[in-house]
Order: sequence, then structure tokens, then C-alpha cells
Amino acid sequence: MSSHNPDRLYQLLPAIHRIRDAENGYPLQALLRLIEREADIVDDDLWQLYADWFIETGADWTVPYIGELVGFRPAPQAGDPTNLDVSDPLGRARALTPRRDVANTVHDRRRKGTASLLEEIARDAAGWPARVAEFYRWLTWAQNINHQRPGRGGTISLRSGRALARLRGPYAPFDETAHTPDIRQPGWTDPIGRGSLPGVGVFVWRLRSYSVTRCRAENIEEVGPHIFTFSVLGNNTPLFNRPQPEADPYHVAGPLNLPVPITRREFEERLPRDPAHPHAIRSIASGDYYGMEKSLAVWAVDWPSKGAPQPVPRQSIVPADLSSWTLATPRDHIAIDPELGRMAFPTGQLPRGGVYVSYQYGFAAAIGGGEYDRPLLESAPGGHGEVTYRVGHDRPETDDTLGAALARWRALNPRPPSAIIEIVDSGVYTEPLNVELDAGESLQVRAANRARPVIRLLDYMVDRPDPFQVRGAAGSRFTLDGLLVTGRGLAIYGPDAPAEGQPATGDLCAVTIRHCTLVPGWGLANNCDPLRPAEASLELHDTSAHVRIQHSILGAIRVYADRASRDPLRLDLSDSIVDSTGGHDCDRPECQAIGAPDSLAAHVVLEVRRCTIFGRVFAHAVTLGENSLCMGLVRVARRQVGCLRFCYVPPGSRTPPRYECQPDRAIKQLGLTVANPDRARLEALEAQRVRPQFMSTRYGTPDYARLAESCADEIRMGADDGSEMGVYHDLYEPQRAALLRLRLDEFTPAGMDAGLIFAS
Repeated sequence: MSSHNPDRLYQLLPAIHRIRDAENGYPLQALLRLIEREADIVDDDLWQLYADWFIETGADWTVPYIGELVGFRPAPQAGDPTNLDVSDPLGRARALTPRRDVANTVHDRRRKGTASLLEEIARDAAGWPARVAEFYRWLTWAQNINHQRPGRGGTISLRSGRALARLRGPYAPFDETAHTPDIRQPGWTDPIGRGSLPGVGVFVWRLRSYSVTRCRAENIEEVGPHIFTFSVLGNNTPLFNRPQPEADPYHVAGPLNLPVPITRREFEERLPRDPAHPHAIRSIASGDYYGMEKSLAVWAVDWPSKGAPQPVPRQSIVPADLSSWTLATPRDHIAIDPELGRMAFPTGQLPRGGVYVSYQYGFAAAIGGGEYDRPLLESAPGGHGEVTYRVGHDRPETDDTLGAALARWRALNPRPPSAIIEIVDSGVYTEPLNVELDAGESLQVRAANRARPVIRLLDYMVDRPDPFQVRGAAGSRFTLDGLLVTGRGLAIYGPDAPAEGQPATGDLCAVTIRHCTLVPGWGLANNCDPLRPAEASLELHDTSAHVRIQHSILGAIRVYADRASRDPLRLDLSDSIVDSTGGHDCDRPECQAIGAPDSLAAHVVLEVRRCTIFGRVFAHAVTLGENSLCMGLVRVARRQVGCLRFCYVPPGSRTPPRYECQPDRAIKQLGLTVANPDRARLEALEAQRVRPQFMSTRYGTPDYARLAESCADEIRMGADDGSEMGVYHDLYEPQRAALLRLRLDEFTPAGMDAGLIFAS
């Protein structure tokens, strides 16, 4: 591979030529740099040609061709794997022909028929962690006295709470009790076929486990000063296991190896009874889940005594059911409910130095603010003299607040036109923020990679609103990246009207919001209901900035604009969720996801790609809508502009021309004639059938905005490439499932039937 040294050729010249070149102002060096740039392109291409010979280093487009050489069979439902864009920005090639699955094709054929192989295939082919259960081992049978197998399932003991809890729920794949025979075939519709003799169940987990590190816990003051939640938003959040790698490739996955929610029973470690102390604590937190580098940990500074070891040792953690908040916590102990993400301190022993938590939560994809790996944006195009400030709590060489870093940049003279304020931890920053940019300046407020800071906005001023305010002069740019904003929304303001005789200052050029969460409804109640459902998360006030929202979650968008004097602003949405907080009934008039405060069309031109929008959309125009779900009416002022393709829009919407959209296509396929007396009724039934169904429509729940298994195939596989419509399009779950089923048929032992069961 080339070194990308711009003076590589120049340094090969004899010294005498370089001396004379320096005397003449380096014209030869400039020429050789141009030649070196082209030589690097050729050099990189030659190295890539060599790398394409091997499955480990080849480009994505070469993987299907290498797979053809070793007999790899792609799933026919996934389409032609060789018909791909070479750049493949969406990762479709990696979903249709996974590199690891192709690489292990020959190796896997030698291990055909083993349970550990089927789990490995699920990880390689679909990217889903799995647990394989051979159902014949679950069957009730009379053991031969000469060949006893004590490890096989037996009659369940009613005293075994853990065994009873594993009959159903998230730990059902790890059930060890005996079952009666079930002659139905195993399938992916739970619970069909969980007791068939030739059945093999492949339980897969599609939810991922994401971390939150050393973040403040939320005190629920309305309940009591001793009550806290793990979520900084104050909502109930199930705690998930942090999957541990399997040391042995032939090991069958257990609960600790998978992203399963932690139940109270699994979190509990029973202690032997002490006859001398019959009232002593008999259960503590399990060492499998609690502690440093484990699934959860709690820091309570100087609690229960000054200088106490941190994090709080697991011997001081009591598993409990805090659904009613009424548990009396023993002294020097903390009660934790992992199913609700709650904790309770003793009422007379409150933590005075603050409570910090690390934990894992479940979610479907890397969108919104989170501690996941994401590429950081470069500085603004053409930016020179960029300066970077780092912000963190109790970190050396960092500012304590965003305001301090912003003030340092403003105080520079001369001030560099481009600045980055990077938050290096997952702390909570409670401060008012008001950003004003001069002409040509660029500011990027971002989280460091694998950090999730929280910006908490409070009602500081009683006589004015307190959103996160951003203003800018001509040619300025603002970027918000990787943050979670709660308490208030974000407001983008255009220029104020200039005084008489004063020149106009211009407006922001571009605003980018990526991998952020602007909490819908500004905050959450315990049950994940929004605290302020009528409030907007993003307000655009008389601005002409080009607004881009990518991989983000936000509430309603309100546009305040003078339609007579301004052109519509551009608003681009991609891979994001816009939530009007209306839940399943988001088509009510007050549930406006994108609109204006006067209930007229927002003065914006929309471009929507792979988004899920809960609420009504009233806009000036939609230039492109693609692979998206709009759960409320869509009304545009200019129908002759743009196109909607492979989207769902409710009946009665006023849109630009639609192509292969639902429910239009499903109704058309009915073939009903105008003379059919039942036409209106049948069309209404068909429209209701294909209406998207969701597991949850409340932000804060693990299954937020995920399509339900009962959702119509026209939606689950209705995108232009056969994937699902909406924000989770790029997960390519239909293609992954089809490929996995094909692999299971190929590698399942002879005479056995494998069923794919979605555990999450």
C-alpha cells in the first residue's frame, strides 16, 4: 500500500537537484507532488487487486464471487448479490453475502450437525447471537436404570422459582424441565413445535445490548429522596446482560453469552441460611451480572460511610421488586430491580455525594445518542485554523462545561473560524446554551466516539423560553453529533431584521443533527409517557439554513416562517424517527410531526429516506420520499413536485405522485371494478390489513418503532430492495432471516427440522 507521502518521489532525487529547486522556489517539488498523487492512486489500485484474492481483505463486491468458488448459496429472496454498487454505502452486500459466512463455508461443512455450529452460522450468516435447543432433550421419558442421565429434564419443583421463571419469558430458551411431546413442526412463530422429537429450535436475539458508562442516576423526587432510576430520563428501562464471549467454539451459548434482559430471579444469588441470624439478608446480587466490566454497577460516593469502596460491592446489593416503590431497604444496602431499572436506598441513609451507574440497555439499532462506534465528522469544508476543546467532568486538561469551552473560543483574538467542542464522557451537563456564529464560522458540538453525554436544559428564565438556541450569520455552519438532549428542545433562529441603514447579516448555511436524541415530549414519565407531549423538539424560526437530520430520534418539528418573503427551507431526513408522541393514535389533528404552529403547511421542502414518522406531515413540498413509514396524514401544497416511492402513507393523504406505495399497491392488486358494490368496504379492509403494526410506539422502550411480527409482508418486505420500510431498513432483517433459514436447511442434521424463533 502506498505511503501517501506527497514528497516520496521528490526525496528520491539527488541532493543537487533539490538544492537548485529550492533556489528557484520549489517548482520541481510542486510538479512531483502532482505526479505522486496520481501514482498513489495506481499504487492503491494494484494493492487492492492483490487484496481481492483473499476473503479476509477483498472488497465487499468480491465476496459473492469468492463465495461462488466455494459453493456458497445466497438466499433467492435476497436478490442477486452481484448486482450491487461497488461503493455499497448501505451495507446491503454485507447482509446478502456475509464475509464470515463465506469464509467459513468449507469449515462448517466438516462440522455439520452440531448445535454449536448452528449457533455459529446464525452469527455468521445473520449477525444475530443465537441459542440452539434440541427439543428431544426436553421431552419426558422413562430412563433406563442401567443408563441414567441425571442431566436430562425432570419434573419441575414448585420450590424452584428460577426453574418456574424459565418456562416462559426471556429465559425460555434455557428451560431445563421436561415437556410432553408436541407433534407440530418447529417454526419461527412462537411457541409452535417446542416439544417435537425431530425439532431443533434456533432462538435468535435481534435486539442489541448497548452500554451507558458512569452516568448520573435520576432521583424520583415525587416518590422520595431515596428512590432512583438507572435511566437519566427517569423512565423504567429493563437492564440487559452484557454478552460475554464464548471461550470454546464448541460451547452452546448460555444466558451470559447473549443480550437478554436481566430478570429478578437471574439477578439473585441465594445465600445459605444462618441459624444464628435467621433474619439476615439471604440474597445478594449475582456476581455474573454485577460489578466492574459486568452488566451493571453502582457508585454512591462516600456511602454508606466516608471512603467506602466503590463501586458498591455486590454484598450490599439486594435484588428486589420495586414495581410499587414500597420496599423497606435494609440499612447499608441498596435494593435494585433489574426488570424496571429502579433502585432504592434506606430512607434514613441517603447518598449525599451523588449516584452514578453503569448499565446495559436494549435497542434495535445504532441510532440516537449512544455509546456505539460511529465515524466522526470532519470539519467544515474549506475550514482553516480549526481548534478543538474537550469537555469532561473531573478530567485533566478539559473544561467542566460546554459554556466554558464556548467562551474560550469566543475569547481568542483572532478567532479561528472553525471549532470543535468534544464531550469525552457520558456525563450530564445542566446549563443554558446559546450559540451565535459570525459569518463563515463553523461549530461542531459532539460526543467523543463511544460516549453518550446528556444535555439537560432547565427553565432558567421565568420570563422567556429556554431552548438550546442557535443563530448564525452568512455562511456559518452548526453540527450537533452524538448527544441526548432533554428538558427542552433545540431552536434554530434566522437573522433579526436589520436596523434602518444597517446591512443584513445573512443566515446559517447548514445545520446538521446526526446520531442525536432530542427526547420526544422533552422528558419521560416512569411508564415512558411524554412529559410535554404538545412541545416540539426542533423549532425553525425564519431561517433559510439547509437542515440535515441523520440517524437521530426527535419529537415534533415546528417551522415558523414568513411564507411571503422567504423561499421554503430544505429539510432532509434520513434513517431517523420523528415522533409527535401520539402513540398508536398518531393521526389525530393535534399529533403533528412536521408542520407549522398555525396548522398550515410548514414552509419546508422535505426529502425523507428510510424514516419512521409518527404523526401528521404538512409541508410545502416533498421532493423525495423513499422506503419510509408515515403513520399520519401527509399533506403537501405542491403535488406536482417530487415523488414518493416504496412508502406507506395513510389513505386520504395529499402527496406528489406515488410509485409502489402502500396501501395503494395492495388495493390495486385486489382488482376490484367500479361496479363492485362491496368495493369501498373491501378497500377499507385491505388498507387496514397493510397498516403498519409496531411492538412499541413509546420512546424509552427496547422495542421502540420496531415492526411487529404480525405486520403485513407488504410492509416488512416492502422496500425497493426487499427490506422493511422505515427507520430499521438498513438492518436488512428479511434478507438475514431468509439467508439463515437457507443455511439451517443445509447444516441441520439429517432427519431433523430446524425452526427459527425470534427471542427478541
